[in-house]
Amino acid sequence: MSLDWTEGALRLGLRCYETGAFFEAHEHWESVWLHAEEPEKTFLQGLIQLTAALHHFQRSNVAGTLSLLRAALRRLEQYPEVFAGIEVAPLRDEICAWIDALEAVPPSHPPAVPHIRVTTETTIL
Repeated sequence: MSLDWTEGALRLGLRCYETGAFFEAHEHWESVWLHAEEPEKTFLQGLIQLTAALHHFQRSNVAGTLSLLRAALRRLEQYPEVFAGIEVAPLRDEICAWIDALEAVPPSHPPAVPHIRVTTETTIL
C-alpha cells in the first residue's frame, strides 16, 4: 500500500493536523489505518498516537500526552529517516523535544508542535 498525502483522508488529516484540529486529524488517518497493511499500518498508528497526544495536551492532560508521545515514538523509531512520503527523522527529534520539555523539573512549555514534513521521496522497509 502506498500512502498518498496529496488526496483523500490522508490529505484531510494533514490539513487538520496543520491547523491544530488534532482529534479530526486522528479520525481521518484512522479511516486509512483500518485498511492498511504492514509496514504502513504501524507507521500510521504512530502518527495517530501523535495526534492523540497533542489532543490530550490541548485538554491539559500532560500524563496522557506523555504516554501517547512515548508510544508514538516507539512506533516511529523502527522506520528509516524517510518513509511513506514523510520525513520521519526530524519528526522523531521533535517528539523527543516535547517529551524532554514535559518531563523537565519543573516542566517547561514544549516547543512548536512537531511538524509533519511530506516529501516526494519514499522508502519501503
